[in-house]
Amino acid sequence: MTSPEQVIVQTRKWITDVVVACNFCPFVAREIKQNTIHYQVEPAVDAASCLQAFLQECERLDNQKDIATTLLILPNSFPVFTDYLELVALAENILSTHGYEGIYQVASFHPLYLFAGAPANDAANYTNRSIYPMLHLLREENLEQALLHYPHPEKIPDRNIDFTRLKGLAHMKMLRDACL
Repeated sequence: MTSPEQVIVQTRKWITDVVVACNFCPFVAREIKQNTIHYQVEPAVDAASCLQAFLQECERLDNQKDIATTLLILPNSFPVFTDYLELVALAENILSTHGYEGIYQVASFHPLYLFAGAPANDAANYTNRSIYPMLHLLREENLEQALLHYPHPEKIPDRNIDFTRLKGLAHMKMLRDACL
């Protein structure tokens, strides 16, 4: 079993070697440089514990304004993507029921990420295929500010899809898998 510290090291490597290097998110390099990303490993395998950890990360963001974003990493749970999607829906429900809608949003990453309607072998899925299942909590206010200073942010997804398809499935898989 991989230690929580090793999971964080691997996740940081994925962020720098894939997300930043491929420019999937043009805003993350700034957060890395400013050391405003919090990495939290939740070792539990059950949804209730993972959702409790998610709520705790919302509370952490409430109390620690110097954290811009949190990655809740779930290395031992949700190996099946459809089960993970159910967790994401429950996490979004937590945002709504706990008054966090409009304050935080959740982005999803999973080793078997599959965009709706996309074939499993589409390299574009690697824009969200991480090394572990994770829930990414973002401050909406920070995201809105970043988008104000980025020309044509609506083109980011299409640019990412074009990039991954140009590089190809084998290349994208190799990049991601090299982080483990």
